[in-house]
Amino acid sequence: MKALQHTEDGIAYEDGVLQLRDGREMAWRWWGDPEGKPIVRIQGTPSSRLQRNPDESVLEETGARYLMADRPGFGGSTRKPGRGIADVADDYAELIEAQGLDRVPAMGTSGGGPHVLALAARHPDKVSAATVVVGGTPLVEEEVSRLVGVNARGYALAEQGWEPLFEFLAEVRERLLSDEGMQGVLSDAPETDRRIMSDPAWQRMSRENLAETLRQGAEGWTDESLAMHGRWDFDPSVIETSVTWWHGDDDMNAPLSAARRVLARLRKADLRIWHGEGHFASLVHDKEIVKELLSRAQ
Repeated sequence: MKALQHTEDGIAYEDGVLQLRDGREMAWRWWGDPEGKPIVRIQGTPSSRLQRNPDESVLEETGARYLMADRPGFGGSTRKPGRGIADVADDYAELIEAQGLDRVPAMGTSGGGPHVLALAARHPDKVSAATVVVGGTPLVEEEVSRLVGVNARGYALAEQGWEPLFEFLAEVRERLLSDEGMQGVLSDAPETDRRIMSDPAWQRMSRENLAETLRQGAEGWTDESLAMHGRWDFDPSVIETSVTWWHGDDDMNAPLSAARRVLARLRKADLRIWHGEGHFASLVHDKEIVKELLSRAQ
């Protein structure tokens, strides 16, 4: 497992690739001071190990160091057709072991939410405390109708199977990689989200992240969307560690009402609600989220 040391925007990072037991490769990255407190951070969908808060002071003030990885079919990680959420949780467990870590705090944002829950459910020996931030969950029809347009369309096509969803996401991929970017694709998002996406630093980070995330195509994105769409292949009710779940009540990407259904199945869950805020509110509250997670991991 080779690793290379770099610095970007004043933030130290270390890149590497892990060969998994089944022969696939998993690209990973450490963000932050090597002496910082390790956290497994699982990014949203679609996203890669390059996703980060453009405000580098968040890492400095929390004293954290994030271990991130590309999920199958994204960035530098080998695709796994037909994979579930549990499959990827097992990949993360291999990565934690390969990094020589014991039990670590773990957090998942948006599409990373189900994956961090699966990691905690399947590998309790690896996770000391868990946090879900605006976690994506299966929806009911009424909730789908309230999503931003691109997500509502994608959710409906997922009902029809892999091929219709892939064709749609391939088109969205082209839009994301064009000058339109995420801020254009999500132009009907709540005002609080649009304000965050208008920040030039956020846009630069987003362009770099999406170019890496989607460089293999839209196949991995389609695989992941279908894995999260239906009934999950793990049981959240077996999670033993504490879970704090942060969510905005104006989230049009991952409705709070759907999050509550998963929360009801968790043994030790604490719901924290941001009132009047949307899906990208976590960037504003990142320091608070990370500090709270670390306080439970001690």
